[in-house]
Amino acid sequence: MSEQSNTGTNTETGSGTETIFAAVGGHPTFTRLVDVFYEHVAADEVLIAMYPDGHELTGAKHRLQMFLEQYFGGPTTYQAERGHPRLRMRHFPFPVDFDARDRWLRSMRAALDDVALPPLYDELFWDYFQRAATAMVNTNSTGA
Repeated sequence: MSEQSNTGTNTETGSGTETIFAAVGGHPTFTRLVDVFYEHVAADEVLIAMYPDGHELTGAKHRLQMFLEQYFGGPTTYQAERGHPRLRMRHFPFPVDFDARDRWLRSMRAALDDVALPPLYDELFWDYFQRAATAMVNTNSTGA
């Protein structure tokens, strides 16, 4: 959820340079991460209320998956379909306070635990998610 577009995040492996996207299992891993994340979002009354379509999350799932895949070195589909991520701008219409951030992080932590990435990658993803979620905070309290 960085303002920066990243189309080639790489990591060194024993066989040379490999994208993080490929190293963690590619598209199937990101599909599972996003599916489990949104299962938790749908069960959280505060988070689900932020989605204009209510419980219709197909579009949101698609956008998050495209973004994460691109950010971690996968296909640049997000850029092709939506342009620069501009995450703060895209999230600005929604009141994101620290409670919402924490709820979002709990949902994403559950998804990360489910996909069980190797520790190095889990730490890398979790660090990114914590920083990005905090960057989306735009109000001190819901509705302010």
